[in-house]
Amino acid sequence: MSEILSFRPLAAVLLPAVGVLAIVASRRNPDVREAFTILTALATFGTVASLVPATLSGDVYLTRLGTLVPGIELTLRADPLGMIFALVASLLWLVTSFYSIGYMRGLDEHSQTRYFAAFAGSVGAALGVSFASNLVSLYVFYELLTVATYPLVAHDESETARQAGRKYLTYTFGGGVAVLAGTVLVFWTTGTVAFTPGGIAALASADPVVARAAFALLAGGFGVKAALIPVHSWLPDAMVAPTPVSGLLHAVAVVKSGVFGVARVVLDVFGPETVSDLGVGLPLATVAALTILIASVIALRQDNLKRRLAYSTISQLSYIVLGLGILSPAAIAGGLLHIPAHAFMKLTLFFCAGAIHVETHTDNISEMAGIGRRMPVTMAAFAVASVGMAGLPLVAGFVSKWYLLIGSIDAGTAVFAGVLFLSGLLNIGYFWPIVYQAFFQTPEDSDAKPLVEFPPGGRRVRADGGEPVDGDDGDAEDDDLIDSVGSEPSGDGSAGDRPTEPDADPGALIDTSPEGTVEPDVDPSEGESRVELEAKVEDEYAVDRHPSDHLGEEGVGGDGEADDSDESSPTEAVEADHHGGAPAGGWEARGFGAETTWFMLGPITVAAAGAVALGIAPRAMVFLAVIQRVVLDVTGVAI
Repeated sequence: MSEILSFRPLAAVLLPAVGVLAIVASRRNPDVREAFTILTALATFGTVASLVPATLSGDVYLTRLGTLVPGIELTLRADPLGMIFALVASLLWLVTSFYSIGYMRGLDEHSQTRYFAAFAGSVGAALGVSFASNLVSLYVFYELLTVATYPLVAHDESETARQAGRKYLTYTFGGGVAVLAGTVLVFWTTGTVAFTPGGIAALASADPVVARAAFALLAGGFGVKAALIPVHSWLPDAMVAPTPVSGLLHAVAVVKSGVFGVARVVLDVFGPETVSDLGVGLPLATVAALTILIASVIALRQDNLKRRLAYSTISQLSYIVLGLGILSPAAIAGGLLHIPAHAFMKLTLFFCAGAIHVETHTDNISEMAGIGRRMPVTMAAFAVASVGMAGLPLVAGFVSKWYLLIGSIDAGTAVFAGVLFLSGLLNIGYFWPIVYQAFFQTPEDSDAKPLVEFPPGGRRVRADGGEPVDGDDGDAEDDDLIDSVGSEPSGDGSAGDRPTEPDADPGALIDTSPEGTVEPDVDPSEGESRVELEAKVEDEYAVDRHPSDHLGEEGVGGDGEADDSDESSPTEAVEADHHGGAPAGGWEARGFGAETTWFMLGPITVAAAGAVALGIAPRAMVFLAVIQRVVLDVTGVAI
C-alpha cells in the first residue's frame, strides 16, 4: 500500500463548505440557489469518485494539514473503508438534492436557504468523518456533523421540533463525550490514535481492563448515532424533520456515521484479532441482535409511516454492527455491504413517504388503502425497496444478508443466523401490509393498522403531531426502556404544529366581539366550537396554509415563503379538509409521471434502481470491490 500526497481528500470536504457560502449568497434567487446546490453536489461526487481507482489498487491519498494536538496530526486519508462511506454520502446527496427541490417547493416550506445550506454542511462533515485518519480528527468531524444537522432536525420551528432537536443534541453530544473519553484511553495506553488496518498493535498487549473500557466507550459512543437500543429513542423523535432530512438521518450521513465509527473501532483501532481476544465482539453482536428484533417488533405497532420506517432503520443498522461483532471475514463484508444497501433502500422508502405526504397529505398507514391507484410508480418503488429490506433476492438487501448468514455460520454462531431469518420475517410483517393494501385493497375493505396493538411499541400518536389517541392520557413513557418518548413528533416536518404564519392567523377565521359573541361568519349551530375551529387551523399543513406552485398555485417567494398575492384563506383550508386519507370518492387513478413532479419521481426511481443494481451486480457498482479490499487489508483473507 503506497501513500500519495494529494489535495483531493481535502477538496471533497471543502466543496460542500464552499457550497454553503454560495447557497447563502444566492438566497434571494431560489433557482440560482438550487443550481448551486446541484453543482456543488455533482462536483463533490466527482471528486470522491476520482479517488476510487487508486483505492482499488491499494493506494491511499493523503492531505496533511499540520498538527492538531501534540503528537497527533490532522490528516485526511482516503482509504478503502473511508471510501465506502464517502461514496454513499456524496452520491446520495446528489440524488437527494433534486428530491429536496421538489419536496420543499411542493410544501412551500419556510427557510429553504437555511435548509439547503445546513444540508450541504452536513454532507461536508460526513465526508470529514469518512476521510479522518485518526480518532481525534474523526471526533472533530463527528461533532461538527451533529452541529450541522441540528437546524435540519429542528427545521419545523415548532415546540415539538425544538424538543426533538434538544433530545438529538443531548444524546449525540453525550455519545461524543464517550468517544472522546475512549480516545484519551487509547492514546494514554498506546501513544497513538492513528487508524491502522488490522488494529493498533500496542492494544493487543495493553492491560485488558483498560482496553475493554476503551472499547466500551468508543463502541457505546458511536452506538448512539448507530441507534443501538437503549440509546435509540432520539431517532424516531427526529422524524418531525422534513422527509429529505429523514433520508439524510437514516440513509446518508448521521446514522451511517455511527456505524462507520463502530467499523473504524473494530477494524482499524483494535482489529478483529484483538477484539476476539478481549472477548468484546460477542457482547457487541448480542446488543445488535437484540436491537434487530426489538426494533422490528416495535415497527409492527407504528401506524405513522415515517415512524415505522424509523424503527426499521434502528433494526437494519444493527445488521452492520452484527457483522462487525461476529468478526468472520464474510460477516464483516456483509456488514459493510449493508451500508450502501440500506442507504439505497431506505432512501427510496423515505422518498416515497415524502411524495405521498406532499401529494395527498397522508402520513398514516391506515389511510393508504388503494393509494397505489393514485401513486403507482411511487408505491411500486416502495414495494421494490421493501423486498430488499426483507432480504429477498434481486435487491441489495439480499446480498449483504447472504454474506452475514455465511459469516455467522463460519464463526460458529448459528444463533445469529436465526436472528437474521426471524428479522426477515418481521420485515415482511411490517412492509407487506403497506404494499398489499396500496394495490389490492380499497378504503372500504381495508383492515385496521398497525398490526400490533399492545404496549411494547409505545403509545400511538396522530400523524400531525397532535394529542395521543386510543384513550392515552398523553403522559410520556419515560421509564419505558424500549421506547422512551418525551414528546412525540409529527409524522412530517411540514405538519401543522409549526406556529401559524402571520397570513394564516386564526384571528382571521375566529373573531369575537368585545362582549364575546361569535361573529356571523362562524355559526355555532353548525356544530364547530371556536376551540375546535382554532385547533383545525393550527393542525393545517403548511401546504394547506400556503398552496404551492407544485399544486398549481402561485406563491413561492424568494426564500420559499408564501407570496403576498396568495389569497387562499384559513377558512378555505379548513373547508378543504386536507388532513390526508382517501377522498370520499376513493383515490383518483393517475398514469405514469402524473402522480408527482419529476423532481421527486426521478430521485425515487433512481434510488430504487440503485437498490436493484446493487442486488444484481454489487461488484459492478464498485462497493463490493472496495469492501473486498477492506477485508483483505484487515484480515488477510480474500473473499
